[in-house]
Amino acid sequence: MRFITVRLKSVALCAALAAMLGLSAVTAGAAGAEEVYWSGKRSLPIYSVERSDNKVALSFDCAWGVDYTDSLLETLSSEKVPVTFFTVQFWTEKYPEYVKKISDAGHEIGTHSATHPYMSRLSETEIKKELETSSQAITKITGKPVEVFRPPYGDYDDLLIDTANAMGLYPIQWDVDSLDWKNLSASDILERIASKTKSGSIILMHNNGLHTAEALPLVIDTLRGKGFEFVTVGELIYRENYTLDAAGRQIPNGAA
Repeated sequence: MRFITVRLKSVALCAALAAMLGLSAVTAGAAGAEEVYWSGKRSLPIYSVERSDNKVALSFDCAWGVDYTDSLLETLSSEKVPVTFFTVQFWTEKYPEYVKKISDAGHEIGTHSATHPYMSRLSETEIKKELETSSQAITKITGKPVEVFRPPYGDYDDLLIDTANAMGLYPIQWDVDSLDWKNLSASDILERIASKTKSGSIILMHNNGLHTAEALPLVIDTLRGKGFEFVTVGELIYRENYTLDAAGRQIPNGAA
């Protein structure tokens, strides 16, 4: 009996030790990733822009449906607000009339990939294909080059960011998330955006959010009331002589 008890204690001790070592390994991995991120060594997309002129950018991801897109475009037209739409290739090809309508209205169109995958799981060849074919599909309709790119799900790694940059595409994230895809009410969408937006913010919305079109006039009026001016993402960002801080905020060289 004593032998069995000692053996059981030994097994339990080994199991506990293994668990501790496993936890230490996970913790060390997480700390390592955090250290790389915050040290600025990781390749990052642009989350926001350091600006003092109160310019901000509204952006809409387009992957499924067009139920509310006409309403969005009507509001943007009546309010004279330029925005950026990020379209997935299968959406672009399914709704070419909307791509043309968006472009003709003076809005910017960027790529949101070809097939909406988790792009951190792709090879360099696969990434290039996603970006090339989706950009070509947009340009075929609009006659305009594609300059900005938003990764699906906000998912990226160094390879994706480095590849997009090498292809002449600016990878774009956001610092204000409306969460409209969760079917929040118009007032909740407004509250999230109004409370988080600052000069240089990039605001994430979706063309087919259930209450996005309803919220948009409120968002525009409220942000204008706070002194903000709307521009496209391409107009908001710096094209040269800038650095990205650890939070992905684009800062012009020489800024304090």
